Amino acid sequence: MSESPVPSGGMRRQPRQARSQVRVNRILDCAEHLFASLGYAATTTNAIAASAQVSIGSLYQFFPDKPAILQALALRYAEKLHSELAIIDDFEHGTLPLPDYVNKLIDITERFFAENPSYYAIFMEVQGTLRELEAIDEATDIRLIQDLATALAKRDTHLELVDCRAIAFVLVKTVGTLLWLSLGQEEAFRQRLVIETKRLTLNYLQSYFSSDIGDLDSPISLGS
Repeated sequence: MSESPVPSGGMRRQPRQARSQVRVNRILDCAEHLFASLGYAATTTNAIAASAQVSIGSLYQFFPDKPAILQALALRYAEKLHSELAIIDDFEHGTLPLPDYVNKLIDITERFFAENPSYYAIFMEVQGTLRELEAIDEATDIRLIQDLATALAKRDTHLELVDCRAIAFVLVKTVGTLLWLSLGQEEAFRQRLVIETKRLTLNYLQSYFSSDIGDLDSPISLGS
């Protein structure tokens, strides 16, 4: 069970003590399991409280309603993805040959989806129904675009920052959408889509970073 701070989202109040933080994380862990197994619509706050072994009053101290729990869960996913992708922004990874950089970028994203199957199960059900989640999703993309644009600018100082931001926008939206859609496919085809996403990304980046052009066939790999 995670004991890291939970972003506020629609929370009524933030936990200030370690014991309260543990309780909030337990509520979110149980909500995640119930949303994925029973469905968001079928899950009640009473069921979440019972599963987390807290009173309904204790749950409502932190979350005013079920959508607020979902918002906090979405923010927790977003923070986890950002922290895992942050590794490719350091100097060591930022200077990798472009094929290796692409492999690392997409492998990390794919691993996040693979290690958090509830993410897909939950948000496919509620997709497009809650404006708050759309706002969280957009804010997450903006943050990833900014980080990727900064990393790309370090790779080639001749590119304008506006160019790097445009490239990063295309990559974040394209890679995110392709990997998201791949989750609904059978396993062998999903893995093929991951490879094709890498190929698409590498070809696109090599059109800007000509000094990194290499063999387009051999660098593509599946898995870290």
